[in-house]
Amino acid sequence: MSESPSSSVHPTAVIHPGARIGPGSRIGPYAVIDSDVVLGPECQVGPGVYLTGHTVIGARNRFHAGAVVGDAPQDFKYDGSPTRLRIGDDNTFREHVTVHRSNKTTEDTVIGNGNLLMAGCHIGHNCQLGDHNVIANGALIAGHAVLADRVFVSGTCLVHQMCRIGRLALMQGGAGISRDLPPFCIARGNNGIAGLNVIGLRRAGVSAAERLELRRAYHRLFRSRQPLQKALATVRAEFPNSPLVLEMVEFMAASRRGICRDTGSRTSRPDGGGGDE
Repeated sequence: MSESPSSSVHPTAVIHPGARIGPGSRIGPYAVIDSDVVLGPECQVGPGVYLTGHTVIGARNRFHAGAVVGDAPQDFKYDGSPTRLRIGDDNTFREHVTVHRSNKTTEDTVIGNGNLLMAGCHIGHNCQLGDHNVIANGALIAGHAVLADRVFVSGTCLVHQMCRIGRLALMQGGAGISRDLPPFCIARGNNGIAGLNVIGLRRAGVSAAERLELRRAYHRLFRSRQPLQKALATVRAEFPNSPLVLEMVEFMAASRRGICRDTGSRTSRPDGGGGDE
């Protein structure tokens, strides 16, 4: 173990000689840290935490009791290769969180900065999490999912593999998606969207004028009778100088899994287009 003199390791912790522990880090009782783990400075590793795999962890991360981080992917195709997990700075992993490394050496599982992963949630292999996301208790994020920044996933939500969730989107408790959730939207139920995340937009400093543009664009995209591709073209032409509207449009245009449907219209289309107000 490469340990800084200023770090603190409980005598019951088991740390492989090849592991590297950053200065100021504290390792609690019965924690286990395997050989290929790099733990950054000023991290806190609680009791019974297991850090394993080719896992590189940044500064000031906190791992609460029972978290398992960097274990092998739950994938029949995984062949035992030395795949990786990369974690940024200032993240919190609460009790019994599980985060799996990737299933292939050409792609890592990535956790950004400032994320809060609450008790019992799961981040699958090859997931890509941005910054300042909140994943609440018991939420399950399947493999290859991509979450942008400042996403809020409520308790017991389900995210299907390879889904994307855009910036400042929110999933209501118990929601499940197998399609992409656009930026700034609220997921409800099964692949449903219940309007814009207005509170999140306000907290992020989005102005009233920008929120009004987003609301008008939302109605064009989800509650008009236009097919989705035509609605996207219409919104691009109508809001050429709105970065937030264009962010939503480009996210939707790039979707391969389809877009969650609006549940506020009577005849909403499953591909995200059409429907009355």
